[in-house]
Amino acid sequence: MALLDVKNLGISFGGLRAVNAFDISIEKEELYGLIGPNGAGKTTVFNLLTGVYKPDSGKILLDGQDITGKKTIDISKAGVARTFQNIRLFKKLSVLDNVKVGLHNKHHYSTFEGILRLPGYRWVEREMNERAMELLKVFNLEDAAHVDAANLPYGQQRRLEIARALATEPKLLLLDEPAAGMNPNETGELMDMIRLVRDNFHMTILLIEHDMKLVSGICERLTVLNFGEILAQGKTAEVLNDPQVITAYLGE
Repeated sequence: MALLDVKNLGISFGGLRAVNAFDISIEKEELYGLIGPNGAGKTTVFNLLTGVYKPDSGKILLDGQDITGKKTIDISKAGVARTFQNIRLFKKLSVLDNVKVGLHNKHHYSTFEGILRLPGYRWVEREMNERAMELLKVFNLEDAAHVDAANLPYGQQRRLEIARALATEPKLLLLDEPAAGMNPNETGELMDMIRLVRDNFHMTILLIEHDMKLVSGICERLTVLNFGEILAQGKTAEVLNDPQVITAYLGE
């Protein structure tokens, strides 16, 4: 069984069909790419998968569970996490606290326990601190744990956003243009980090990306969108050499 199985997904805004008859099947621990020109519908697909938009048609199965049209919080609890093209961190919170926000999916205490700092609160906070530090070590951010997120360099902010997403313990990680704004050295480090996340966390990853070096370097299979419809789908090398893809997307 595929971890993510999407059939005939579609949505319209007014008279515009933004995504039409979108199908995708991603195996567990696969690194999969979703590419296409600006305005092709890639982020709309992410918004459908995460419950930001409700589809007009189609079905989304996550590890056999139907999550079609569910609320964002319920989809997150089911095991889908995402990052954004424009980094969305809590800039005035520390690096550690940003990761702890993600941990609240799995760790709970009552308001009463929190106000009075009862043993249940202290136990949960200690456990979250330990888990958050473990994640920060994976991303080489442990030395910045008490630094405000706003004060991190850009590349480290990207890493922190991924660490926070992983704190929710997802089955599927959606990365929306993770290399946006990065220089070549940072992009190379990002490629290594994405592989590490997949291998160490046994993670299934679907990413949107315009950097073809990154796409060809880490993605095992690709889907190409153009005007909301699938243009090509298959193994990365074959898709990137498809004449239709070269014409429509690469512009050559």
